[in-house]
Amino acid sequence: MEQPRVSVVNHPAASQFEMAVDGKSVGLLQYQLRPGVVALTHTEVTPRFGGRGLGSCLVHQALDWANQLGLKVLPFCPFVRDYIAAHPQFLELVAPERRMSFGLPR
Repeated sequence: MEQPRVSVVNHPAASQFEMAVDGKSVGLLQYQLRPGVVALTHTEVTPRFGGRGLGSCLVHQALDWANQLGLKVLPFCPFVRDYIAAHPQFLELVAPERRMSFGLPR
C-alpha cells in the first residue's frame, strides 16, 4: 500500500501553515507574526484525519520555522503548548519569563 503524501506549506499572506494529504487540505496552524516573536494561536486537523499524528507534524514544522528565523514563540494554542511540553527541545523557543504563564516549566 502506498504511503500518503503529506505536505506542509507556510502561507505568510494568510498567517498560517496549511497541511495537505495527497493534495487535499486537511489542517492548518494559524499564527500572528511580530518583530522577533510569533504567536501560535490555533491548530486544527479535519476530524477524519485526526489521530494520525498530522497535528504534531504541523506544529513541528511551525516550530522549526520559528527556530530557523530566531523567533520566540507564544504558544496560545493548547495543542502547541502540549506539544512543546512533550518535546522539551522546543522549550527554549518560549522566553523563560513567559513559560509559567503558558503552564510550561522554566
